[in-house]
Amino acid sequence: MMQGIIDLHHDIFFFLILIFVFVSRILVRALWHFHYSKKKIPQRIVHGTTIEILWTIFPIIIPMFIAIPSFALLYSMNEVVVDPAMTIKAIGHQWYRTYEYSDYNSSGEQSLTFDSYTILEDDLELGQSRLLEVDNRVVLLAKTHLRIIVTPADVHHSWAVPSSGVKCDVIPGRLNQISILVQREGVYYGQCSEICETNHAFTPIVVEAVPRKDYGSRVSN
Repeated sequence: MMQGIIDLHHDIFFFLILIFVFVSRILVRALWHFHYSKKKIPQRIVHGTTIEILWTIFPIIIPMFIAIPSFALLYSMNEVVVDPAMTIKAIGHQWYRTYEYSDYNSSGEQSLTFDSYTILEDDLELGQSRLLEVDNRVVLLAKTHLRIIVTPADVHHSWAVPSSGVKCDVIPGRLNQISILVQREGVYYGQCSEICETNHAFTPIVVEAVPRKDYGSRVSN
C-alpha cells in the first residue's frame, strides 16, 4: 500500500517538474528579452486563439493524467482481503489500546488479549523514542495479508501507521477494518490521528513485523 503511495508521489512530481521548467523558461525568457536596458517594446496582442486554446486544454489534460492513477490507488487501498492469514482486533481507550488475537483459539478458550500503554519519559531505555514507544507492541507476520479490526471503547480514535500507508478512523458503535501487508521486517511507529481529548498525544502505536519462524515465540512472550 505504501509503495503505491510512493510511486504516485514520484509520478505527480514528474509533472510538477515539467510545469516548473516550462513556466520558468517563459519567465526567464521574458525577463531577458524585455529588460529595461534593451528598450524593447513588446508587440500588442489583443487575442491569440492558438495560445488561448493551448493554455485551456493542457491544464485540463494534466489533472486527468494525475487523477486516473490516484483513483486506482484510492480504490485499491479500500479493498478488503477476503481470506486474511490473521485478524487482530484493536480497541481504542482513553488513553491506551487493547489488542486481541483470537484466530488460533479453539472453542471455549479465551483469546490472547493485552493492553498497550505509552512508556513514560522517565522509564525510557537507551534508543527508545519519546512518546512513540509502548510496553507491549503489536506483533505481525511480515509478507502476509492481515486484517486489523478497529473499534473504540469510549470516544473517537484513529489507528494510523504512516510508514505502512494505513490510517483508519475508529468510530464509537462501529467496527472498521483495514487490510495490511507489511513487506519488510522491522518496527513501525504510528499515533492516534483523532483528537481524543487531553492525552491524545500519549497513545502511540508500535507494530513489529517478524518472520514466520519467530512469530510464535514473539506472540507467546
